[in-house]
Amino acid sequence: MKTDRAVGNWLLLLAAMVFGMVVGGGHARTIGASFSIQVWRPFTGFIPPMNAADWNQLYGLFQRTAQYQAHPIGMAQYKALFWPMFLDRCWGRLMALVFSIPFAVFLLKGRIQHGLAFWLGCIFLLGAGQAIYGWYMVQTGLYPGVLSPPPEWAAPHLLSAMLILAALLWTGMTLRNPEPARIEGAVILRGFSTATVALIWVTMGFGALVATSGALHVFNSFPAMDGHWLPPDMFGQSPVWMNFVTNKGMVQFCHRLLATITALTALTTAVMGLRMKLPPATRDLFLLLAGLVALQYVLGMATLVMGNNELGFVHELNAVLLFASAIGARHGLRGAVAAPARVFAPAE
Repeated sequence: MKTDRAVGNWLLLLAAMVFGMVVGGGHARTIGASFSIQVWRPFTGFIPPMNAADWNQLYGLFQRTAQYQAHPIGMAQYKALFWPMFLDRCWGRLMALVFSIPFAVFLLKGRIQHGLAFWLGCIFLLGAGQAIYGWYMVQTGLYPGVLSPPPEWAAPHLLSAMLILAALLWTGMTLRNPEPARIEGAVILRGFSTATVALIWVTMGFGALVATSGALHVFNSFPAMDGHWLPPDMFGQSPVWMNFVTNKGMVQFCHRLLATITALTALTTAVMGLRMKLPPATRDLFLLLAGLVALQYVLGMATLVMGNNELGFVHELNAVLLFASAIGARHGLRGAVAAPARVFAPAE
């Protein structure tokens, strides 16, 4: 892969826009707006309601949701829910344009070769799949008793978005710097960095389950769970695997445990990186990793103790930044090699 900073910068811009999608989607979920738009018009949905008839149609569809039936609201309150969700969807359409137009231009100019074009096409299809999946998740609002996006839908939605983010970041950074610097003795650090990325990703999945299942509010003490080290009835649901998705105590416990393991692993990785002789940019990423993981753990504890959904939203956004910094640090270690073997002179 040859250097092409323009194509790399374009992909990094798209990665930043994925973060924007998390901001918009997380905000909509936090204020209870996820089910506010029960129509999906992929190509004309950027046009807002133009008159009273349009508003009444959308409001009438929202009235069919279990959320409205449980907590009826007036038109003014509905509009307050509508606009954040509308803007989030418009942002998704803007992302499609920001991807497709430069992609076509770069392809016509021969700056994207066949292998890269196929890879970027796969990323685009993943993004389109995210949009379709998101729409079906919104439709669950019409199911009886479903007041917010179900955890088993919301967690995969976030995790797949993080895979798209990772692919965009890695490809963009590689295009900007295709020849990795040789770093001797960093093979173990590379392994720790890979583990850190994987652990952050899995922990974010359980964080999404906590946020969407209401598990945030079942135990609001730390480190014990209201006097318990293990949640009561942690395997009370059948089949057993459902406890890891919908059992609130079990979900919160898994997130606590994974967060602690992840924080310790990430801090260990960061300290190892800062103690090594690394290129300045890579060293900065390890320093950023240390700061963000410490902040993330503090935010997590505060969110848990306070039971505050808004702080949980900030916790979610910082998790995305932490994930991105871990990917950046791991990318900087592509040139890691084993330390050269020491040669000892024979004793005289």
